[in-house]
Amino acid sequence: MEYGQFCPVAKATEIVGEKWTILIIRELLMGASRFNELQRGLSLISPTMLAKRLGALEERGLVFKKRIQGQRGHEYFPTESCRELLPIIRSLGDWGMRWARKNLTRSDYDVELLMVYLQRSIIPAELPGNETVIRFKFTDIDDMAKWWILVDDENVDICVTDPGKDVDVYFTSSVKTMADIWMGDVSYRKALTGGDLKITGPTGLTRDVTSWMSNSIFADIPSAKDI
Repeated sequence: MEYGQFCPVAKATEIVGEKWTILIIRELLMGASRFNELQRGLSLISPTMLAKRLGALEERGLVFKKRIQGQRGHEYFPTESCRELLPIIRSLGDWGMRWARKNLTRSDYDVELLMVYLQRSIIPAELPGNETVIRFKFTDIDDMAKWWILVDDENVDICVTDPGKDVDVYFTSSVKTMADIWMGDVSYRKALTGGDLKITGPTGLTRDVTSWMSNSIFADIPSAKDI
């Protein structure tokens, strides 16, 4: 895609303006490095399209591709030029919170993306002991309605099959409710009081969930209608 203009905005858009590219960069900057990790954060992208976009980013010098030691497949890492996009991505998210949240539809509430974000939001140092198991049950979907977050020291993993471990904290809600809480649109207290969320577990963990599972970095930004 070429615009035929010397303007730096046009030249930058030729690189990052194609569908999925900005979101792939978002995932890379958030720490995803393996193909399946990237795909989980972009659930509607086809493997073919993801491979194509990663190849284009590598060719343009935004991605460094490295073979996984002793395994098949590769890992993908942001280069310096890619990392310089972080404040731009952040600003785009700020703008989206102010002006684009009103365009959300029911189909935008993607459980896989939600769980990836919740996984990244866990603060292991704030959890007692070496291992914590958190289970989520979503009442508004049939497929992949149950998820587990497993915290083992500094490692945080998610899975959709029962790991066979004792659960420390149970969350029950709709996908939309949990996403709205994480995005800062609804507080835990309001969701609990209204019956939209149920949390079961030791008081030390359930009293202040945000002490060990932070909300979105965009959570404090009001939408334009609230300004």
